[in-house]
Amino acid sequence: MSHSSHKIGTKFIHAGTVPDPSTGAIMTPIYQTSTYVQEAPGVNQGYEYARSQNPTRKALEDALATIENGKHGLAFGSGVAATDAVIKLLSPGDEVIAANDMYGGTYRLFTKVFAKFGIKFTYVDTTNPQNVQNAITPQTKLIWIETPTNPLMNITDIAAVASISKAAGTILCVDNTFASPYLQNPLDLGADIVMHSATKYLGGHSDVIQGALILNDDQLREQLYFIQKSCGAVPGPMDCFLVLRGIKTLHVRMKQHCENGIAVAQFLRNHPKVDKVYWCGFTDHPNHTIAASQMRGFGGMMSFTLKDDSMEAANKVLTNTHLFALAESLGGVESLINHPASMTHASIPREERIKNGLSDGLIRLSVGIEDADDLIADLDAALNK
Repeated sequence: MSHSSHKIGTKFIHAGTVPDPSTGAIMTPIYQTSTYVQEAPGVNQGYEYARSQNPTRKALEDALATIENGKHGLAFGSGVAATDAVIKLLSPGDEVIAANDMYGGTYRLFTKVFAKFGIKFTYVDTTNPQNVQNAITPQTKLIWIETPTNPLMNITDIAAVASISKAAGTILCVDNTFASPYLQNPLDLGADIVMHSATKYLGGHSDVIQGALILNDDQLREQLYFIQKSCGAVPGPMDCFLVLRGIKTLHVRMKQHCENGIAVAQFLRNHPKVDKVYWCGFTDHPNHTIAASQMRGFGGMMSFTLKDDSMEAANKVLTNTHLFALAESLGGVESLINHPASMTHASIPREERIKNGLSDGLIRLSVGIEDADDLIADLDAALNK
């Protein structure tokens, strides 16, 4: 019986792992080697040079495929390295349709690195699939979406965009970092490639930088593997070991992130000093019904604004929490508070941010797995300073 047919918790724990044949070690060893001995030129045990392949990385890549219900997994040195590999499938003159609300590092990679090579990026509000349809031209080769988005938690109908993409003959890549494979599986909804910053929920302990791509198409896998091998943005075996280890507890962590997320979102919404709360679990959240249909839960990511929308008021909250650490990143067991305008999304010009609804006073939370009562007390004290 393959692990892919098991229920989700069993699948995550056993994904990609087989006892080490040489010792019986139950955990995949860290193969800290750069090269492999060959019996004769070209005669080897499947491994030649560790940029091309490494047994620890191979175990992780198999695990990534399993947890996203895909056929192939590829691991990269970071989430942006994984994104970079997808864009390298394109040629000058090709066009990309991307979401107008997304991680600042993706936007920076698109506009500052790849636009100068003659790849055109068009940013649309993907929460309405018709906007994607309207932006398609004969040159469109890739559609790039995040759902939920970073940091406004906007929801895009993956199945609807997938059918538009298929009809146009383009590749659809979904950044699934915020949801994690526990809450959402874009390949099942028609996406061609799933991207993760494995730094976040997959690793889960804020101790590793890594990226991942998961897909089903054999030819696309060969193209992306060629890019991975040729450009060399690969993770080391220790980092692969850490993400493999993280995946084993993904289901139990995500359950707690979801439970705490509900409690914190409701607390914020009822707080007299809070204006808007962006969290896709609210029934009046735009596209909530889409979120409920394509996700198994709503996670621990959310953003909010204060009724006093000055930077001073936001700063007071950002610098007065004790359990919520003021830091970039997300998805760890510990709670983090972040100011997108000056931190994770600073690479997006202010007028672009404002136009897309990302105000200077927006505060983003990554709700961890501590006790929810303590997290709420921490936020309450900071809000009442």
